[in-house]
Amino acid sequence: MSHPLDFTGRVVLITGGSRGIGRGIAEAFLAGGADVAVCGRNPPDELPNAGARSAIFVAADVRDAEQVQRMVDEVVERLGRLDVLVNNAGGAPFAEAATASPRFSEKVIQLNLIAALHCAQQANRVMQSQDSGGSIINIASVSGVRPSPGTAAYGAAKAGLINLSGTLAIEWGPKVRINVISAGMIRTEQAHLHYGGEEGIAQIAKTVPLNRLGTPEDVAGACMYFASPLASYVSGANLVLHGGGETPPFLSAATVNRGE
Repeated sequence: MSHPLDFTGRVVLITGGSRGIGRGIAEAFLAGGADVAVCGRNPPDELPNAGARSAIFVAADVRDAEQVQRMVDEVVERLGRLDVLVNNAGGAPFAEAATASPRFSEKVIQLNLIAALHCAQQANRVMQSQDSGGSIINIASVSGVRPSPGTAAYGAAKAGLINLSGTLAIEWGPKVRINVISAGMIRTEQAHLHYGGEEGIAQIAKTVPLNRLGTPEDVAGACMYFASPLASYVSGANLVLHGGGETPPFLSAATVNRGE
């Protein structure tokens, strides 16, 4: 009996898979034996790798539906099938909602919600024709389940992605399972830009019950679970991956008021 996290012979496509969280996911699946494809608008300097195995790169802007169709067709042509799609591409810079331009907000929602729908539709087209079906994993954010000041359009898009995942799980089952990961604060190579350097990261980590930020490997582990036989009866689920959440500010205020 093969190990449930042995992905030998399976094909995984990861959008935005050449850096950050996506790269961590790609390298975890490569280490698990999968054939991995990553996509982006431009090829990276170095492809994700694990040992002697590397991902392949397919050029695509996931905001463009026609490019997404060509991307999925190319993955199937080169690797023979498509078993797992990880919709990871996304993100947004800080922008106050009162002054964000309409074009800015539209682009953020397009990347973080509409692009994932395009990719899911094309992956489903392939997976429905396979005897083994497939698994689609959407990477959302805790910004989609709580207020998201400074990234309002991003938070709204991620909330939409969470809802979309549940809807697609109903429409596309039983052949295709769809799940979503609402990631908390994850430490990537760009984390210092968002959290104020090492000192800022250390201070923020103290607000998390597990006393650290998450890592790309943490997200990768959740993806591998959702894609594996261990999750064969899991679809439409939202896994909130945030280290226990954020300590409510009122607790520290209450401590001060008690004179502690």
